[in-house]
Amino acid sequence: MSTVTVTDETFEKDVLQADKPVLVDFWAEWCGPCKQIAPALEQIAAELGEQVTVAKLNIEDSPTTPSRYGVRGIPTMMLFKGGQMASMKVGAMPKQKIVEWLNEAGI
Repeated sequence: MSTVTVTDETFEKDVLQADKPVLVDFWAEWCGPCKQIAPALEQIAAELGEQVTVAKLNIEDSPTTPSRYGVRGIPTMMLFKGGQMASMKVGAMPKQKIVEWLNEAGI
């Protein structure tokens, strides 16, 4: 499985109503650290796709959702479980740290 794109319009259905946890990466095209973590997120989506959906939301194309959740800096990653934000990390981190974070959150 690869990452999926979500927007303000699809966030409710694709994230809040998802039947499994969703890791949402809030990013923008101009953000260097966002581009750094993109390959790691693709690998995580491929390896852990059965347990978690990895979604990407472009904050410039969809500004409503990031402001609703208080995103101030990017990349910001939020883990949603059962329609609620369960955990959040701000800033780029290596793949292993992202996987450890997901493991701590019960993924």
